[in-house]
Amino acid sequence: MSAANKPLAERLRPGTLGEVIGQQHLLGEGMPLRIAFESGQPHSCILWGPPGVGKTTIARLMASSFEAHFITISAVLGGVKEIREAVEQASIWQGQGGDLGDRSGKRTIVFVDEVHRFNKSQQDAFLPHVESGLFTFIGATTENPSFEVNSALLSRAAVYVLQPLQESDLKKIVAVALERRALQAIESIAPEALDRLVAYADGDARRLLNTLESLAVAANNDKSGSKITEVTDAWLLKVLGERMRRYDKGGEQFYDTISALHKSVRGSDPDAALYWLMRMLDGGAEPKYMARRLIRMASEDIGLADPRALRMALDAAEVYERLGSPEGELALAQCVVYLAVAPKSNAVYKAFKQAKALIKQDGTRPVPLHLRNAPTKLMKSLDYGKNYRYAHDEEDGFAAGENYFPEGMAAPGFYKPVNRGLEIKIAEKLQALRDKNNQQN
Repeated sequence: MSAANKPLAERLRPGTLGEVIGQQHLLGEGMPLRIAFESGQPHSCILWGPPGVGKTTIARLMASSFEAHFITISAVLGGVKEIREAVEQASIWQGQGGDLGDRSGKRTIVFVDEVHRFNKSQQDAFLPHVESGLFTFIGATTENPSFEVNSALLSRAAVYVLQPLQESDLKKIVAVALERRALQAIESIAPEALDRLVAYADGDARRLLNTLESLAVAANNDKSGSKITEVTDAWLLKVLGERMRRYDKGGEQFYDTISALHKSVRGSDPDAALYWLMRMLDGGAEPKYMARRLIRMASEDIGLADPRALRMALDAAEVYERLGSPEGELALAQCVVYLAVAPKSNAVYKAFKQAKALIKQDGTRPVPLHLRNAPTKLMKSLDYGKNYRYAHDEEDGFAAGENYFPEGMAAPGFYKPVNRGLEIKIAEKLQALRDKNNQQN
């Protein structure tokens, strides 16, 4: 394939470490991956991060930097057959057989894209060859390797966490595309259009470049008769249509819709909550982001009125992690309906904010002696832990009258349970404990 026919993302792929945009927490001076590159010694690793942040690029640059042969296996399309072929090829290049030509003695890097898609036996197939040094293993995954990569393979590889690209990084990529005249007739992009493109890309360079390529094709085939050299916001919306207009991440409509979802849950309207959730998903909102919002709602608006709500939200997030779209979205829908119909309480949320405000403006009060830890004889001689009453040895497991606040500090009464759900029982329990304290005092 000629260079002109390659996808834009491939044409602009960095050829040197210095051309990489973003991931400076790994690639900057003195950072872990930069040190690995400079050492000249490749090591097996797993690159964990969302799509379009440079996992494949970094793997290819490693092969180039270490002058190694590069074999790519897609875990989506490949299997044991591809692994076996990679082992045979690496053996030939290492000089263990076959017609070597001038290729013997060179290192081999085997790059496995979407490694989490391989099952346990497929992942285990790499182990003996990684241990023997036949090749260096590099895996790329969008999923948490702690859950998706075998512990045996994980223990033999360093894990590097890649972050979504920042807005400034994405704008630099656009600037590079324009500078290299890679967008055909397009010479400039208006600031409003650039902001919309960057928001739509949502940290994903591949998504950004694919969108730019669509714009370049549209500009080259525009039927209006006028030459399109600048991407304006109006033309951008005209060309890319509803997918850009509906999903304005970072803009007012995005946050308005999130607000409507949150208030529908708080207002105990399951139909409205489900409507706004599906509006967000249909408009292109990242389901993982929506899962995080549901977890927040479970803590902020339901709390201890129904502690199962938080577990439901965490389970929904985990189900989506495992199934992806569209199957995992059903778990989010189930969760949002549960949150909407659950009893509501913001008592813990209010108590949290009050405690945070008090700590911020209050001095650092010393821990009372009877509450201090006393692991040494010296500390015990200084009365650390003296007169502490072990609650489990007290009647009903409660040390009535004991004080757990710093000396001279009145109980602030942060937490005030509401008269809904489980907090009805919690309020009754706390009142009974207060009565015992009063009797003791």
